[in-house]
Amino acid sequence: MIQVEHLTKCYGDVTAVDDLSFEIEGGHVYGFLGPNGAGKSTTMNIMTGCLSATKGSVKIDGFDIFEEPAQAKKRIGYLPEQPPLYMNETPAEYLRFVGEAKGLKGKELHSQIDSVIGRTGLDHVRNRRISALSKGYKQRVGIAQALLGDPKVIILDEPTVGLDPLQIIEIRDLIKDLGREHTVIFSSHILSEVQTICEKILIIARGKLIAFDEPENLEKRLLSPGEITLVAEADARETEELLSGMEHITEQTIEEKEIGRTAATLHSDCEDIYEVSKALFKRFSAAGKPLLEMNVKKADLEEIFIELTESTQTEDIKTEESEAGEEEMA
Repeated sequence: MIQVEHLTKCYGDVTAVDDLSFEIEGGHVYGFLGPNGAGKSTTMNIMTGCLSATKGSVKIDGFDIFEEPAQAKKRIGYLPEQPPLYMNETPAEYLRFVGEAKGLKGKELHSQIDSVIGRTGLDHVRNRRISALSKGYKQRVGIAQALLGDPKVIILDEPTVGLDPLQIIEIRDLIKDLGREHTVIFSSHILSEVQTICEKILIIARGKLIAFDEPENLEKRLLSPGEITLVAEADARETEELLSGMEHITEQTIEEKEIGRTAATLHSDCEDIYEVSKALFKRFSAAGKPLLEMNVKKADLEEIFIELTESTQTEDIKTEESEAGEEEMA
């Protein structure tokens, strides 16, 4: 559905997007993550034809966004970070204007306006001035205009920014619903939101693509060894003996909490951390030493995000220092 190849955008000596290449299939919800200044909005603006590229190509359903912009843009619905709303108009009036700009006319225009108003939950505010609507409803109007023309691809830049928790849940449910009929790409700073909604995640840092995978695959790739914490009805010596010789335990910390009870933190190199926890349960149970607590640390998207972006930043700094050193020697 979308092919991005060697996409680069430079502003003078600053490279905002650095040789990005990825392919997005149809019928999925994709999350676009990156720290502030990573190049997310720049990439989205290029993908939608709102910004030129220094080099590289973007194809939407086979049409090049730079060489065949009219055909490519017909297949895209876009909500920028700041929705382009006319505050003195009502949602119905504004959507009529956008629909006409997209080439819709007559019955088709009326039908699509009614459809997007219904899908985005704007029925009871369709004739109120946009300036009088809450932030959440303004976002809904912005999403509604992106849906006009029935585009195959919906691109949403920070669609939940500035919303209250209830509004965030409502927009999140709307995005899930859109993903059933469209390919949806949205950027967000709310990592749990991306993990909940998205089937695949793109992470960029300093203009570079550093990860593109399903959330569970990112977890397996980055958060090993796994961690298990437990509290056993056993003293420190007994706990140490029971843990002795266990496979896949690479590191352990044992602390006696009170007489007859011990806490332990274990790290494992096993891909399936639950197999290790099951073996622990069986071993302590067979010895007559009950496990009072046991927690398995599952991968967290926030940790993945921090690990990837920090490691990329460190590598770039080392590269810059190395290049600076070579220049000084020269």
